[in-house]
Amino acid sequence: MASTESDTGESAASGTGTIAEQRAEASVGTPDTVGPKTTGTHHSAEDVAGLEAGLDALETSVISRQPLLSTITSKIIPPVIAIAIVLVVWQLAYHFEVKAHYQLPSPADVARALQEKWLDGTLLSYVWGSVSRGALGFGASLVIGTPLGLLVARVRPVRAAIGPLLSGLQSLPSVAWVPAAIIWFGITDATIFAVVLLGAVPSIANGLVAGVDQIPPLFLRAGRTIGAVGLAGVRHVLLPAALPGYLAGLKQGWAFSWRSLMAAELIATSPDLGAGLGQLLDQGRVSSDMSLVLAAILLILVVGIGIELLIFAPIERRVLRSRGLLVKS
Repeated sequence: MASTESDTGESAASGTGTIAEQRAEASVGTPDTVGPKTTGTHHSAEDVAGLEAGLDALETSVISRQPLLSTITSKIIPPVIAIAIVLVVWQLAYHFEVKAHYQLPSPADVARALQEKWLDGTLLSYVWGSVSRGALGFGASLVIGTPLGLLVARVRPVRAAIGPLLSGLQSLPSVAWVPAAIIWFGITDATIFAVVLLGAVPSIANGLVAGVDQIPPLFLRAGRTIGAVGLAGVRHVLLPAALPGYLAGLKQGWAFSWRSLMAAELIATSPDLGAGLGQLLDQGRVSSDMSLVLAAILLILVVGIGIELLIFAPIERRVLRSRGLLVKS
């Protein structure tokens, strides 16, 4: 009997302890029952936010600054090797006369053509003439394409009316506008800028439309909730949220404006227009100087790559890194 009572007492104590522990756990796990509901909700929201931040930190690798040797090995040596291979293949084609030497000059001949223009003092004027026109035309395209893209992205009737037209204009070769622009404006700077605008504006507008279409609806609802509507909503919600797609549209817009500029300079040639890489290319064509033609093509390629690497690539990396989208491969 004593043993039975002892077992019963121990089980009761054990049961009481279990109930007490359950109550303690319940009081700890449900803060809403201890204090005001607002406090429990506040702590719960903070816990969820902290959990989301922790998960993002686990999934996203922050890129630290690489050592100089690693940067040289991964980013400088590969393109240098590629350029060396191209030069070797080019020299071999020249040596074995795949084409006649006047049709396919050697890399040294092209270097001499560039050296002659440098010694003449005209090389930088050709480069600066095209770069300044391209920058001016791209800036004007940015001013026109950005509000046009916002209008198409946010107003359904405008999108239904203009959206397909913008896509068609973007796919239209820029050189097709040169004859029409010459008839409209003559051989003037207006012709060149018109061709640049018609080539770049659709790309910028379509890039912004694509960026706006990728914005989560939650962002837009949150913006309306805090009162960010109208121009304030565009500035603080719409454009920042659409920035990755918008930046891609800007890069494509610059590429189209540069191509359009070269097409316009190549066809609309006049001494009144001043120097430009397109004019340099046309000079080589008129004089049948293939070395000068290849030198002009090389300069056009170098300027296009330089603008991409020095301006757009750093901006894109900064935007992606700030949003946690740039991770280690």
